Amino acid sequence: MTVELWRRLAAEAIGTALLVIFGAGSFVAALVVGKGQLGYAAIGVIGLSFAFVLAAVVYAFGPVSGAHINPAVTIALAAIRRFPWREVVPYVVAQLGGALGGGLLVNVIFGSAALTANVSGGTVVQPGHTYLQAGVAEALGTALLLFAIMALVVDARAPTGWAGLVIGLVVACEIMAIGPISGGSVNPARTFGPYAATTILGGHTPWQEFWLYWVGPVIGAVAAATAYVFVAQPRPSSPPPGRTPEVGPSQR
Repeated sequence: MTVELWRRLAAEAIGTALLVIFGAGSFVAALVVGKGQLGYAAIGVIGLSFAFVLAAVVYAFGPVSGAHINPAVTIALAAIRRFPWREVVPYVVAQLGGALGGGLLVNVIFGSAALTANVSGGTVVQPGHTYLQAGVAEALGTALLLFAIMALVVDARAPTGWAGLVIGLVVACEIMAIGPISGGSVNPARTFGPYAATTILGGHTPWQEFWLYWVGPVIGAVAAATAYVFVAQPRPSSPPPGRTPEVGPSQR
């Protein structure tokens, strides 16, 4: 039974908003507690916050919309024909809208401190690193995320019940590795929400860097999903014994 499009879009918007509130929000909290300084231990705490909220969102909304909550994921799944192209734009709009709502709520929670705390918890290229380094880091981080999604959600051999936890931990892993370089976004919506909220509320936003958080994640996501299909996933004509391919609600 196909879930109505409006319900799937609502799930994507709410899920992305929660990701920004408790993911980007943890970034703001760490900067507030550290009085503007962010040590490596704090990056680990931020990574775990993202892991927990992402796991909750996947378990809550996965059966409804697939819990993409990331334009790069939606585009990559469409590129390998596991998601309809006609629904890519509505999904991305819902994700960006939810991210904006989440960014605004981060500012409601933390007040004026959020605007100066890394653009409301947004991601920026860290000092000492180039756009090329940040773009490559974002691409590789998103590739890791897509490998996990393909293995734990898309692949017919995927073990049941582990997707939310492991995907969340994968996001924590990439934040710990590339957070000191690019902020570890791997999600255009996660960056857009805090950026847009900061702009609306009169803060300074580095929009000149925003393209990196589209180009890197989308390239990494599409490349990883395509590689997984050709290297790791069995051909549709020969599924594993006793298993039939499982698809998300939007593909039934």
